[in-house]
Amino acid sequence: MTIAKTPHRLHSLCLAIGLLALTLSACNRPVIAERPPQAGDIAVAKVNGRAVWKSDVVREAVAQGLIGEGEPLDVSSDLFHRTLDEVIDQKLLAAEALTRKLDRDPTAQRRLAAARERILSDMLVESVVEKAVNDTAIRTLYEEQLKSAKQDEEFHARQIIVNSQADAEAVKKLLANGANFDSLALERSIDSETKFNGGDLGYFTLDVMPDAYGQALKTAKPGDFVGPFQTEAGWVLLKVEDRRQEQPITLESARPQIVRFLTYDQVRDLLETLRSHSQVQTLIAPAKDGGKEPASAPPDAPSSDPSDAASASSSGSGPNLAAPPKPKAKS
Repeated sequence: MTIAKTPHRLHSLCLAIGLLALTLSACNRPVIAERPPQAGDIAVAKVNGRAVWKSDVVREAVAQGLIGEGEPLDVSSDLFHRTLDEVIDQKLLAAEALTRKLDRDPTAQRRLAAARERILSDMLVESVVEKAVNDTAIRTLYEEQLKSAKQDEEFHARQIIVNSQADAEAVKKLLANGANFDSLALERSIDSETKFNGGDLGYFTLDVMPDAYGQALKTAKPGDFVGPFQTEAGWVLLKVEDRRQEQPITLESARPQIVRFLTYDQVRDLLETLRSHSQVQTLIAPAKDGGKEPASAPPDAPSSDPSDAASASSSGSGPNLAAPPKPKAKS
């Protein structure tokens, strides 16, 4: 699971507590020859005689969101060395905490136990997801959703917007006499968002355009000049470049969305199974505000809680594989 980013040094201090849980399990054992924790791992430093492994540094970089899960991290890079320094700091802080016997404090023990539970729950989720979320499952869900995805007609057009009908008729006359549409868009259009790229609107469906565009394009064919027609932005002339069925999102573009959905689905099923076989009692009254976040809570904050992930998929039967939504055009 991903840990939210914090300033590096503060992050090191926070994670030192979690590291203590792992340190405690080994602090009284005799020092033996250390073996790489995984195949191909290498020792990149030593702290009081104990190895710091490359995988330790990579895991810390992933936890901080500096790299993605599975991304390489070159040991010669500046990022690797900065993260290595933080891992060393964590180990030094954890060792000093043990020296001061902070681990014996009841509050510390509860925090260490919570950190251990968090790590174990994350590891369980990761193991379940790793088995279930694979290329076969991703492709199968993609193909299933593709069959049911609604595809609208879409247009590719260029536009010129001017202030008055007279200006629009003048531009239309120039186009009829063979003037270049792109050049006229740059010279005459008042739409700052499209004039510098020849008025190009790219591909769009009519539901994201003002109603006047839909009326004007109803019978248009590729190569047609359409308009002028009036909108709130001004008088519009269009050049239709293409008209086709909306293209579905590709598998590679949809992959992150599908992986997220499958992950949530697996976590939801796992939690439902565990709860059905366990005795869980909530000893407090339901939230008075219906469980709403406080007004000061940051919007769309990422969560590492599996139950949050599960609830995100409980209302749908699959990811939406229609083409990515486009912003509503200015009228």
